[in-house]
Amino acid sequence: MLKAYKYRIYPTKGQKKLIKVHFGACRFVYNWALEQKIKTKSISSTGGLKAL
Repeated sequence: MLKAYKYRIYPTKGQKKLIKVHFGACRFVYNWALEQKIKTKSISSTGGLKAL
């Protein structure tokens, strides 16, 4: 059973820059969402705001 495909890419300088920007934005959003999840968990575990 094939579980993944691997591709090698050879981006140009402009494409490398766009990839860095895109992954930087993805990293920011992921870390922000993780922080929100942790905050929500800590608030609900202390008896404060309850998750819906």
